Amino acid sequence: MKRARHQARSAGVLAALAIGCLPFAQAEEIASVNTNFRFTGSDRVSVEAYDDPLVTGVTCYVSRARTGGVKGTLGIAEDPTEASIACRQVAPIKIVEPLKQKADVFSDRMSFIFKTLHVVRIVDAKRNTLVYLTYSDRIATGSAKNSVTAVPVPAGTAIPVK
Repeated sequence: MKRARHQARSAGVLAALAIGCLPFAQAEEIASVNTNFRFTGSDRVSVEAYDDPLVTGVTCYVSRARTGGVKGTLGIAEDPTEASIACRQVAPIKIVEPLKQKADVFSDRMSFIFKTLHVVRIVDAKRNTLVYLTYSDRIATGSAKNSVTAVPVPAGTAIPVK
């Protein structure tokens, strides 16, 4: 009985950890190009679209390197930390709810456990602009590789901030 409770508790902790690793929004792969041929699956650069969940009308396009081969196919390869971002207004901008001054909008793992790609939304209230920053971190060492883009919000549409 005690052992069964311990196993159930352990399973619950693992499930919570797994849910915490899920991205906030699903990426939609737009296209990819092969960069390094391998018989077991080529390395590639993929372009993914992310729609900002709290700002309708803004889509972020992130390009990043993906490792191929057997490890890449199994999802256990460590992808390189390089990424680039371009966010654009693709429809009329509508802000669903007040935004935090700085918030992690998207995240996606770049290795089995240790590396994560982040997209952070920063509100520049003075210029009425949404700034998006992408960077990757590593649990042990971090990373300085980053990219930034900005989307001006049309005049007359104030950005509500929490």
